[in-house]
Parts: sequence; structure tokens; C-alpha cells
Amino acid sequence: MSDGDRVIVGCTHGEEDPDRVVCAYLTAGAALDQGRDVVMWLTVEGVRLALRGYADGIRADLDPPVKRVHAQFIEKGGRFYVCPVCFNERELDESEFVENAELKGATPLMEFAAPGVTTFTY
Repeated sequence: MSDGDRVIVGCTHGEEDPDRVVCAYLTAGAALDQGRDVVMWLTVEGVRLALRGYADGIRADLDPPVKRVHAQFIEKGGRFYVCPVCFNERELDESEFVENAELKGATPLMEFAAPGVTTFTY
């Protein structure tokens, strides 16, 4: 896969801004559908999206619900890089991570973000 086939979608929000969350997932899902290697960079309140069950109630009564696009993202092979500073400041438990989520800071993110990588922020 060439560098241009990589996409980073940054998400700083959780249940407090459901529209930004669903837009992040829709963008990431569209990139995966094009065969790109996709990482969602979760920071601030977005780190909670990496926790099992957290996404289930976001936009639950709207279409698309975040639970569905979250599951699709994981099934398609999307990965979560979770900011360790943001995660640890919230005293969350890494053992609650969903599949394909891991604590990765700015250095691993920059290693993934070789020249030509497309980025989006929500």
C-alpha cells in the first residue's frame, strides 16, 4: 500500500457531539471502502469511543446510529490509535478496549502519517 492509500481521521468528540462522531465514522468507513489503510486518531473525549459499549447509545434513535458505523469500521479492519495522555487523564481502563484499539501517541501517528497521507478532523 502506498502512502497515498493511508487516511487518518481525527475525532475529539464523544456522546457530547454525536454529529461529529458519526461524520468521523462515515468518513473513515468510506476510506476503508476504497481500500485505504485507515486509523482513527482518538483524542480528548473521543478516546471513549475505543471502549466496549460506549458507542452503543450515541445516535441510537437516528440513522445511522453510531453503534452500527462503529461495528462496520472494526469489521472492515479500521484501527484506533488512542492518545495515551487523554486516555490516562480520564482514568479509563485499557482492558475495556474494542478490537483494533491501542494506545499510540504522536510519534507512532507521525510514523503512520508519511508524506501524502490524507487527514480529516472532527
